[in-house]
Amino acid sequence: MLKWAQKLGMIVLLFALWEGLSRSGVWNKHLFPGPLEVVRTLVAMARDGQLGGATLRSLGRLTHAYVMSVGIGVPLGLCIARLAFFRNAVKPVVMGLQALPSICWLPLALLWFGLNDSAILFVVVMGSVLGIAIATEDAVNGLDPQLSRVASTLGVRGLRFYFGVLLPGALPGIVTGLKLGWSFAWRALLAGELLFVSGGLGQLLTMGRELMDVSQVMAVMLAIILIGITVDRVLFQTVETRLRRRWGLTASV
Repeated sequence: MLKWAQKLGMIVLLFALWEGLSRSGVWNKHLFPGPLEVVRTLVAMARDGQLGGATLRSLGRLTHAYVMSVGIGVPLGLCIARLAFFRNAVKPVVMGLQALPSICWLPLALLWFGLNDSAILFVVVMGSVLGIAIATEDAVNGLDPQLSRVASTLGVRGLRFYFGVLLPGALPGIVTGLKLGWSFAWRALLAGELLFVSGGLGQLLTMGRELMDVSQVMAVMLAIILIGITVDRVLFQTVETRLRRRWGLTASV
């Protein structure tokens, strides 16, 4: 109860500060609406189906690109951790590309794929796959060396070792990497949707800017935050907590 009270108190404090700044007159009310007005706009957009349609479009793109990122990133991370060629030759390239902001891929994506979903999917994949690969490598390298030695002594090799020992042992760290990869993908998706007509949440932000409707812009931003928190709490935190308890990394409650 204390944890929930602290969280609720922080939310109330933030909304109170927001309302206070809106009423202070530092900015014009039109340029800095209060939380009640923004919530009303959010509810209105939800009622007319505009917000729901844009959310489904964005989440559909995100799911498609994220599955591709996981399918590429996890095997790539395993190869970097276990194979000398990938560790010596491929890892420096991965680390260098990881330093490049995902939005920098958009001009190339537009030239290669045109103004369509493929361009956005490419940007999202490039924004998340490298982070997933690096996190997977760290998770594998963080395993207790005795685990590999015991498996070798018992004759566990090849695919049995990878799927029966290596991946299960590294799974908590891999899941943490998948969570970070999702956050990278979510940011890259919205950045890509901002730049051309896409039918997603990014387009709603652009429409609000073009119409000088700050309330709509803030309402969509609030929706993006709520979606991000929901996915993190409902999906990733639940899976991560259960894995850590099963692996004995946290105490069961």
